[in-house]
Amino acid sequence: DIDEIGGIPLLGFREAPIRGWNLTTKRGIDIVLSAALLVLLAPLILLIALLIVIDSPGPVLFRQTRVGRGGVFFTLHKFRSMREGAEAEAPQLANLNQADGAIFKMRADPRRTRIGKFLRRTSLDELPQLYNVLRGQMSLVGPRPPVPAEVEHYQPWHRKRLDLQPGLTGLWQVMGRSELTFDEMVLLDLFYAENWSLWLDFKILLMTIPSVLAGRGAY
Repeated sequence: DIDEIGGIPLLGFREAPIRGWNLTTKRGIDIVLSAALLVLLAPLILLIALLIVIDSPGPVLFRQTRVGRGGVFFTLHKFRSMREGAEAEAPQLANLNQADGAIFKMRADPRRTRIGKFLRRTSLDELPQLYNVLRGQMSLVGPRPPVPAEVEHYQPWHRKRLDLQPGLTGLWQVMGRSELTFDEMVLLDLFYAENWSLWLDFKILLMTIPSVLAGRGAY
């Protein structure tokens, strides 16, 4: 809520409705859907794993420490889309960052593998995060999970997004992803937190399908 007192703009926050039985219901849906999707998509997951092994040396999965609800660290799983040792090269590319705020993104990242370019463009590299959802570290819908280095640069109001369970998709996904500024992404997270409903989650999940197919903001 935006207000003004004596010419001074004030930004206020309502209490998020994802509490109590709402939180329990949301978690129950996460368990059922993530388990079902892991079973249904198992052949695709195995095929992607095989293509990664053929394409470049290194592990199939990329594991990275992320910050979850309440600032708790967890290990996020993704299909590896870059060559082995890519994280160590990040400081050399810092001045080429094309994302806004604390996030690092490059449209033509030279560290990306051939199959990795396809996985990132189609968001298929995110499929292993269904395991994070099943374990309760993430939700199907919620804010993008940040890395600890990003959180160190947060302003106090940015930290409100850490009150929510991070999601596999969210308003940031269907509203432009990397085309958004960092502040726009956080404002979408806060809007989601204050206006959450099962219907809103359902709409976001449905909107994610055409968003992924179009590849908007995916790089």
